[in-house]
Amino acid sequence: MINFEFLVPTKVIFGKGTENKAADEIKAFGAKKVLVHYGSGSVKRSGLLDRVLKSLDDAGIAHIELGGVVPNPRLGLVREGIALAKKEGVDFILAIGGGSAIDSAKAIGYGLTNDCDVWDIYEGKAQAKACTPIGVILTIAASGSETSNSTVLTNEDGWLKRSGNSEYCRPKFAIMNPELTYTLPAYQTASGGTDIMMHTMERYFTTVDHVELIDRISEGLLKTVIHNLPIALAQPDNYDARAELMWAGSLSHNGLTGTGRVADFACHQLEHELGGLFDVAHGAGLAAVWGSWARYVLHTDVNRFAQYAVNVMNCDMDFSDPEKTALEGIAATERFFQSIGMPISVSDMGITLTDEQIDEMARKCTFFGRRKIGNFQKLDYEDIVAIYQAAR
Repeated sequence: MINFEFLVPTKVIFGKGTENKAADEIKAFGAKKVLVHYGSGSVKRSGLLDRVLKSLDDAGIAHIELGGVVPNPRLGLVREGIALAKKEGVDFILAIGGGSAIDSAKAIGYGLTNDCDVWDIYEGKAQAKACTPIGVILTIAASGSETSNSTVLTNEDGWLKRSGNSEYCRPKFAIMNPELTYTLPAYQTASGGTDIMMHTMERYFTTVDHVELIDRISEGLLKTVIHNLPIALAQPDNYDARAELMWAGSLSHNGLTGTGRVADFACHQLEHELGGLFDVAHGAGLAAVWGSWARYVLHTDVNRFAQYAVNVMNCDMDFSDPEKTALEGIAATERFFQSIGMPISVSDMGITLTDEQIDEMARKCTFFGRRKIGNFQKLDYEDIVAIYQAAR
């Protein structure tokens, strides 16, 4: 186990009806004007937005709105939000939705408080030094952005999808009512659950030894998702299953499962280019590339993959041939993805990758030759091309 620091200052308010507490939480920060930021019309159709706005009015909190966030949130809307918030004197942002709305809110918060172009933070040309306070009302169990220090943004100019991580963007509070996820389409529920699994697995596959405690926590989290996700798909209003998934989403990405180890996140980098070029759902894109990545890097540590196969996917250990067990674990994971309607290849998403597109994604993924990705096994341009080819 390596040295680490762990701090998650986000206040979590979990349970039925908790969205009614948003105004009290915002008022406690002394906010004078709030930007309410959200995505599609679902928050309007469900009546959630009206309830939240009324609670702000009743509390005497001034507010403005900016909707229109799309999956793989766009820099263009962020720039619009920054200009609007500056004009209106916004000092607090309330994101209502899932990871896209939250990430977009974080980017607006960066743009309001840093003396640089906001995209420079995502390009690594500038470091965030502050962020406007953010609160969250979560409507999908997926990204974990409600308690994480990370945010992802897509630049329409070149369709570059980049992340910007800092402790400044962790939300001040996260309101998590599993009831708000009941009406999610099955594909979004499955994609969200896959994202939760992948956030955990990106940290689980490490080359750091003696991380047993977090291994067991991670394995338990993964098994919880594997058990409850099919229940939520079959019974969309099953509160208990939805609650397990929602809490798992936060724990998978708030840093806990990465303590004491070096995380990988190569699959996320691979998916970012798929998402940037084809606008696929994030969890689906992750499922499409994971098996190809896993088989490509398997020999870096066959025993870790075998441990995953036995402890998470309930495979029998073949002590005479650990690689056989490891491969069965990978195959079992792909079967699970298929059982919940997720792809296990890019073609499963209706996309036929050309050699030219693979080259473009691989070059973007390496920041045009400036970096390698991953830590479990460092991957360069040629490695990335090989994985994309296998994932076709």
